[in-house]
Amino acid sequence: MMTFRTVLPAAVLLLASHASAAEALRISQVYGGGGSTSSTAAYNRDYVEIFNSGSEPISLAGYTIEYGSAAGNWGSSSTTIFTFPKGAVIQPCKYMLVASTTASTGGAALPVEPDYTFSIAMSATSGKVAIFRQVNTNLACGSEIKGSLVDKVAYGTANCAEGTAVGALTSASGAVRNNDGLADTDVNLDDFAITTPPIPRNSASPSPAACGGKPPACPADLDSDGQVGASDLAILLGAWGGSGSADLDASGTVGASDLSILLGAWGACPGA
Repeated sequence: MMTFRTVLPAAVLLLASHASAAEALRISQVYGGGGSTSSTAAYNRDYVEIFNSGSEPISLAGYTIEYGSAAGNWGSSSTTIFTFPKGAVIQPCKYMLVASTTASTGGAALPVEPDYTFSIAMSATSGKVAIFRQVNTNLACGSEIKGSLVDKVAYGTANCAEGTAVGALTSASGAVRNNDGLADTDVNLDDFAITTPPIPRNSASPSPAACGGKPPACPADLDSDGQVGASDLAILLGAWGGSGSADLDASGTVGASDLSILLGAWGACPGA
């Protein structure tokens, strides 16, 4: 007779082959039309907005935002890499705005102050942006340092999308993640909407009403559905070797101890 113990290794391998890491930290907006001198530009600065959908603060020290042209590499030069400084933290259910340092002569000023500034100049129509846990210097899509990629979005004709790229943008439009940044199906086209004009948010902007994180009493409920099951196991396996919400023992790395915690919590969450 097959038991849970004999089935589990095979189930783990199957789920590992299909799982993708569900990260609390993600890109929530991209706007690359800030270098335009046209009066039709939405804003006078490029920006990337990120969002923490989880229930815990995330230290961003050493994390990078990196840009790549439509067919180019990540971080092909120092001007396409922004590294968060020591002390940078994004709070739960909060946004963070990183915008270009220099303003162009076209478009309006950003409606909120950036939390950080970068030297990245992005294409208004086609390009790709990623968050990494460490610097990926001049690396092609698929050659990223193992475990370093947190999230990415491609727009227009750019390669390296999650699933399918968002459509082409303009100097007046940006890619905005649906459901106030909470949507995450790992398909850029489904998760983002082309918005004219986009509305950037910073760390002082209100949190989305739907964002509450998972109940503290059930940290292994990684998909916040009220129970610990196969979906949560898939999320943990997809994040193996990395960090984030699946790091249940707060060791800094998702591994065997976190798997043990999750399996020990298997079933309905307390009070669910």
